[in-house]
Amino acid sequence: MGKNYSKKYVLLFALLMLSVMAFAQTGSISGKVVDEKNQPLPGATVTINGTTNGAAADANGNYVIRNVKAGTYTLTAKFIGYDVLTKSVTVSGATSADFSLLPSTKSLNEVVVIGYGTQTRKEVTGAISTVSSKDFQKGTITSPEQLIQGKIAGVSITTNGGQPGSGSVIRIRQGASLNASSDPLIVIDGVPLSPNGISGAGNALSLINPDDIETYTVLKDAASTAIYGSRASNGVIIITTKKGKSGAPAVNVSSQNSVATTANRLDVLSADQVRQYVNANGTAAQKALLGKASTNWQDEIYQKAFTTNNNVSISGSAKNMPYRVSVGNLDQDGILKTDHINRTTTAIRLSPKFFNEDLKFDLNLNGTYQKSQFANTGAIGAAASFDPTQAVYAAGSKYNGYYEWLNADGTLNPNAPRNPVGMLNDYHNTGNTYRSFGNLQTDYRFRFLPQLHANLNLGYDLSKGGGSVFVPANAAQSFNNGNSTNSFNTGGANTEYHQKNYNTVGEFYLNYNNTFKSINSNINATAGYGYYDFRTVTRNYANYTASGALVANSAPLYPYGEGRYTIESYYARLIYTYDSKYILAGSIRRDGSSKFAPNLRNATFPSVAFTWRMSDEDFLKNSKDLSDLKLRLSYGITGQQDGIGYYGYIPSYYLSDNTSKYQLGNSFYNMYTPSAYDTSLRWEQTSSYNAGLDYGFFDQRLSGAIDVYYKKTKNLLGTVYLPVGANFTNLLTTNVGNTETKGIEFSLNAIPVKTKDFSWTLNYNVAYNKNTITNLSAIKGLVVTVPTGGISGATGTNVELQSVGSTPNSFYVYKQVYGANGKPLEGVYADLNGDGVINDQDRYLYKSPFPKVTMGFSTQFDYKKWSLNAVLRANLGNYAYNNTASNLGVARNIITVQNTINNASTDYYNTLFSNNQYLSDYYVQNASFLRMDNLGLGYNFGRIAKHVNLRLNANVQNVFVVTKYKGIDPEIFSGIDNSFYPRPRTYTIGFNLGL
Repeated sequence: MGKNYSKKYVLLFALLMLSVMAFAQTGSISGKVVDEKNQPLPGATVTINGTTNGAAADANGNYVIRNVKAGTYTLTAKFIGYDVLTKSVTVSGATSADFSLLPSTKSLNEVVVIGYGTQTRKEVTGAISTVSSKDFQKGTITSPEQLIQGKIAGVSITTNGGQPGSGSVIRIRQGASLNASSDPLIVIDGVPLSPNGISGAGNALSLINPDDIETYTVLKDAASTAIYGSRASNGVIIITTKKGKSGAPAVNVSSQNSVATTANRLDVLSADQVRQYVNANGTAAQKALLGKASTNWQDEIYQKAFTTNNNVSISGSAKNMPYRVSVGNLDQDGILKTDHINRTTTAIRLSPKFFNEDLKFDLNLNGTYQKSQFANTGAIGAAASFDPTQAVYAAGSKYNGYYEWLNADGTLNPNAPRNPVGMLNDYHNTGNTYRSFGNLQTDYRFRFLPQLHANLNLGYDLSKGGGSVFVPANAAQSFNNGNSTNSFNTGGANTEYHQKNYNTVGEFYLNYNNTFKSINSNINATAGYGYYDFRTVTRNYANYTASGALVANSAPLYPYGEGRYTIESYYARLIYTYDSKYILAGSIRRDGSSKFAPNLRNATFPSVAFTWRMSDEDFLKNSKDLSDLKLRLSYGITGQQDGIGYYGYIPSYYLSDNTSKYQLGNSFYNMYTPSAYDTSLRWEQTSSYNAGLDYGFFDQRLSGAIDVYYKKTKNLLGTVYLPVGANFTNLLTTNVGNTETKGIEFSLNAIPVKTKDFSWTLNYNVAYNKNTITNLSAIKGLVVTVPTGGISGATGTNVELQSVGSTPNSFYVYKQVYGANGKPLEGVYADLNGDGVINDQDRYLYKSPFPKVTMGFSTQFDYKKWSLNAVLRANLGNYAYNNTASNLGVARNIITVQNTINNASTDYYNTLFSNNQYLSDYYVQNASFLRMDNLGLGYNFGRIAKHVNLRLNANVQNVFVVTKYKGIDPEIFSGIDNSFYPRPRTYTIGFNLGL
């Protein structure tokens, strides 16, 4: 692997040298563009007045304008949200000119992306938050959503553990659904991404290169999201990628190299502790089972993981066509051995302009190829439970040399855990994934009416993924893959999978924006049409043994399966502004989805909002301290139809799999079974109210927002149990009821210190959210509850419940009784209904996995060329079910009835339980936490050669966690902690070169 990394660095060095030779010119103007805190302003433009010659600042704020003839010129420096600054220079060879820009008055002229258009910050009517590349999370960022983790009030981003490419769960105001998707709609450069996963990749979003992203805009309330209609109930995230700017070519090279280690391990007994217990409590035969080794199985499966992330981009302008081309490569090992991904991305963005800029094109093309090797994550649980007194290898073992628990006749013990190291090394799951997305947008300004623009957007999101799983015939784990004969020649496994996703977008809209000075008004009107098509094709394969022999009865009758749905939309929006102080906005969208019956297919999603810029009133505008005060009020309705089947309203039949054939004579036949269906299935709809106050003081050195919101979701899409005979199954996804969500959000941005050499900035955000199920019924008059939250170790047991009056996914357990010594009494629970019998009627709803309060804190200190930054997050009020402790922390797990010795969670010492007590609320533990996500140090060398600028950085991610939770990690979205892939602690050193 070291040779591969060396080759990559040789390639980067060659690119660097070629770039230096290509762009080394005489007669140039170069310098740096910084803000009021002496921090670089990436993307700031410096142009020579009266010409098209200019340049954009790189990531370090440095710019170079080449091919400048001798003479005196006026330069203009610009950056969104900052005052324009001009400077006169005389060129006679290489000339230097630096710029220090100050924030625009009130910093409110920044352009904010909204659905199908833009607005200035001061005009925004909805609850909208923006994070630019300057404020992104630093370090080894491998998936785009990690860039804004902890940065926005009301936006929760929970990574799915430490596996490379695993992605995150994103929730805006906690989402609005139960069984349908609660994921937000993600729009990249005008392309709504497909909600489908991609085979061969852990997470579809992780196939996008974070280095190509310029800004995130998060739309949280219905006033801002309703224009997206049927897919906007859970909020909208608009991602804008980097594009070229006017000027000579600029090359940027960055490299981030990191080492990841396990930040925490499962607390299990040591080999000596297991021996001590068995010698004190076991029979002679059981003592004889003990081995002589002292194996730390977690040491055996985890490793220090190296990651290198390298990116090269070239941007500039060729006459009237700004361009940007980038190539990136991520090579990442997982801390679980055999985990690995290698991702290569490319992006091209062209923005030509014609006819005096009346016609503009924006072509955006992105491509990704990722090769993945997925470790057998079952090894995590096996490492916790496997006997530490045994060695990894055993002489004479026919299972690739690994020690395994055997029966008296020498066959594998089917009830024992498998050797964790063997589970990793004998499991080969490889995936290859291709993804391309992009679009062509045209904007035409009518010459006869320049206030009117026509916009056409043609986009796509295509992906293809597949792979194979190979388990050799002599691997012990192959006996857990449906091989019941338990003989050596079981054949192993060799399976394939393949999937294609086709997502195409066609949109056309007109926009009219005009100011009528005579009536002191501005009208901004938009009307358009959209068509969206989603198709997924899955290839069905037969199963083969490791030697390639066909497994009997595994050949599929149909090689392909296909699912498809379309959405057709009409939408309009009107924004009326009077006297620059009073803004009234309204939108309406009509969507039709093929997921619903024709008579229920269409739904309308309206919104209305009002904004009052109080700081512009006569009685406030002359205030020396107040720089911004704006009141926002909004109401709207949004929809939801993601996460449910394609044809749930149609009576249909499905073909049984090959394990459910029916024998007629000597032949076996697949049977057709009727599917559950609901002809009345309809849109899930969320109505939302929002009241917000934006504030700013001392020329925006202190600014932020306060929002209060209330959401009500009706026709809730959920899966519920039905009475026998009510349908063809006892489970049905249908419209089951309502939920209510209430919350408040607060954000604060401050610059406490600002001097020439030193500055200090901070951002703090906090959100409170309460979600309650108010109705849950599939049949009128029948109130139901829905068990959920399955656990390991107790098949069919659920520890969570959806119930009216409670928070979704509340834990449903028995109330534990404790003894005088403070320890829980085994099998003793409170008789809550007082009938003298402990049964299901005594279970109660206790706590929730979802936090009541989320907080984020970011700060940065800058001193001359040094910078120090930190990001912290906190969740309060969230609980987790410690399934590792409930499953392994008992005596019967050490000396088992299967004639084996296993390991146990150290929680056994806290309970002394002999048998599992899965439904005890003892295992529902406070998982509130404070986590330092990131700690970074940077040094900006500036120009180290004629046209080369250098910045170095060092970061630590997942620095520490403060929590009362007893498990491996308190931040688990589902609330059930079982064999969780640990989040690593990552140490990163990187550099950025600008040419």
